[in-house]
Amino acid sequence: MAEPILKVRNLTTSFRSDQGIVTAVENISFDLFPGESLGLVGESGCGKTVTSKSIMRLLPEHRSFFGPESRIELEGQNLTTFSEREMRIVRGNRIAMIFQEPMTALNPVFTVGWQLDEALKQHTTLGRKDRRDKAIEMLTLVEMSNPATRLHEYPHQLSGGMRQRVMIAMALCCEPDILIADEPTTALDVTIQAQILRLMEDLKQRLGTAILLITHDLGVVAQVCDRVVVMYAGQVVETAPVRDLFHSPQHPYTQGLLDSIPKSGPAAHGKRLPAIPGIVPSLWNLPSGCRFHERCAHCEEMCRTDAPQLEASTEHRSVRCFFPLNAAVKLSAPSA
Repeated sequence: MAEPILKVRNLTTSFRSDQGIVTAVENISFDLFPGESLGLVGESGCGKTVTSKSIMRLLPEHRSFFGPESRIELEGQNLTTFSEREMRIVRGNRIAMIFQEPMTALNPVFTVGWQLDEALKQHTTLGRKDRRDKAIEMLTLVEMSNPATRLHEYPHQLSGGMRQRVMIAMALCCEPDILIADEPTTALDVTIQAQILRLMEDLKQRLGTAILLITHDLGVVAQVCDRVVVMYAGQVVETAPVRDLFHSPQHPYTQGLLDSIPKSGPAAHGKRLPAIPGIVPSLWNLPSGCRFHERCAHCEEMCRTDAPQLEASTEHRSVRCFFPLNAAVKLSAPSA
């Protein structure tokens, strides 16, 4: 197997606030391989976007900080030690990001062409005409109609799907090694969602770009991802190949997410959609023991007092649970 292009190890990101210090993500670890699509899933507020912005170093440094053991390695280089000047070379060039809402990510007072040109000017040595040709090429690549005309239009003149295509074109114009897509289809109707996902898959195949897809939609994960990282309350609770996760989830939270997907067919007619009871705990007041135990139907006394660690359950899977589902071996409690 090829070496990971991105290694995230023990990523802990905390924020300073008037109420004190709060940790949004704690000891997050995963690998991203070249040409792979990795899904990062979980409910709103679980730490997905903080994880992505930590990788991009886009969090305000006067309010946030990394834990001492945190490492974000891009082909062996630890990005947590990079200066802002060094990160500007990485952003857009080696790692690019598609943000959740393109209307707020695009600058409303500049044309599409100006914004594409700015990205190319920052990271390439192309001349003005070549940059324009490249911008048209990228808009064509993302299947934008009348690309030469769109260069002169402003974001408000485009539909939501068109704006998202512009964001993808901007992210890919320097042919990055890694593309981070933060809920790229949330604000789009289902037809446009399918087009954008098909486009991302096609671009991955053509350019060999590794994709980190951040979403709460397991249907999207099933469609485009190779492996999945499931997060809950700032921690990774399960990692698995996508097929294994859907066929035999091992963490009760993952099982709950899968059960809540609407089913079709006569068997599902008239049945109430299952939901995970309770709410996600506040990061200011996390429960003792397992963070999911208050909502878990399989909770034992050990779960209320001891915190499970993320441990390998098989060669390609890991789970943070003392009593994993669909697993041959139960994980041990931490030693005193």
